[in-house]
Amino acid sequence: MSILIITLSLAAFFSLYRALRGPSISDRAIAVDIMSILFCGITALMAFRYNLPYLLDLSITIAILAFIGTLALAKYLEGRHLDD
Repeated sequence: MSILIITLSLAAFFSLYRALRGPSISDRAIAVDIMSILFCGITALMAFRYNLPYLLDLSITIAILAFIGTLALAKYLEGRHLDD
């Protein structure tokens, strides 16, 4: 289980690198979205490992907020208003 957490953490580090060095704003947005998915996976694995069910709630909350943020950024990049 700890190997999975280390692997996901390493993938989050590479995604952070892409978010900082991305050539375009869409590359950076995708990298941040991938990081949020990886953090959801890390918190879910830690919930199972340490038997802490509230971490699953945190993981779901992170996923919902990441989805809303991705939608808002996509609308912004498209040039539309958020109330469309």
